[in-house]
Parts: sequence; structure tokens; C-alpha cells
Amino acid sequence: VAKDLALQLPELRDRGVRLLDKRRTQYFSLHGKAGHLVTAERIDREQLCEGVEQCVLRCELIVEGEM
Repeated sequence: VAKDLALQLPELRDRGVRLLDKRRTQYFSLHGKAGHLVTAERIDREQLCEGVEQCVLRCELIVEGEM
């Protein structure tokens, strides 16, 4: 995420970068030391997308301040 946004790691904290997910379970998190998007919880496709051919998990990345 840091690389994709062309930000240095300290800027991730300074800009208040956070992930938003509309589900109860937060499946992704931002690894603070590396700036990588990582899974925060085990993702069970059969449970989340039962009977659906294409399974998509959406989350939003919020960055405060100007880019």
C-alpha cells in the first residue's frame, strides 16, 4: 500500500491511513512496519460466498490529507 501510494512508512501513520470494511469482521489490516495489506482473519470462502461463483471482499483505504 505504501509503495502504491508513493508514501514512506512514517507517512502512513502521520496521514491516519486506515481500512474500512462494512462487514462485522475486519478481514484485512495494514501492516504498520512494512506498509503491506495483510489478512487479519481467516477467510472462509464457502461461508462468505456460499453458492456464488465469484467471491469478492471489498474494503476501502482512507488516507487523510492531500495526495
